[in-house]
Amino acid sequence: MTTAADIIDAVRDDQQTELSRLGSSKTLYADTRGEMDADAVLGAVAAREAAAQETFDAWSDDADESAAGLFADAAAGAAERREGIDAEATDRTPAMHAVLDDLDETVERLGGFVGWTLVDKKVKEQATGFFTGQADPQTASTFRSAGGDVEELREDAADLLDTVCDSEDDWDAAEGAAVDAIQAAYDEYVETLEDLGVNPKPVC
Repeated sequence: MTTAADIIDAVRDDQQTELSRLGSSKTLYADTRGEMDADAVLGAVAAREAAAQETFDAWSDDADESAAGLFADAAAGAAERREGIDAEATDRTPAMHAVLDDLDETVERLGGFVGWTLVDKKVKEQATGFFTGQADPQTASTFRSAGGDVEELREDAADLLDTVCDSEDDWDAAEGAAVDAIQAAYDEYVETLEDLGVNPKPVC
């Protein structure tokens, strides 16, 4: 019998390379378009939070009752983190959210949500590392805590998937949505770095 844990493991395996590269410092470089200073990083993260708030707030308005609470909590958390960032958000909406915004069914949205958490956790880890390197432990701690919040949201989404997925088709839809969300994030990462003249692949 398929479970959410199986699907999350499958997504991680399928997107191992993509998630690994999205977990590198080049993600912040791409997000800031090469402006690797504190204000630019905060602005880029703020833009991600603003996009998450908008997507998940919209989902919570028309989601099944089983998932509406999760999406509302995710939107509220993103809004709180956005308000806590002392920097103006950039005007760039992550490409991943175009994929998420097109999802209509609950199982697909939960799958896409899992994909978002896997990417967002990587970004928050990089932000934590960046501000640790900037000798700003308070901001680093804030992002570390935020990463923990995202992991908790993933666990809640997994619990819901175990509840709402009734067939292998449902599980396939959830997995496909997660992969599509991650792939959109990775494609944007590659395209942006190439436009900046940077090799998106690790240099050994």
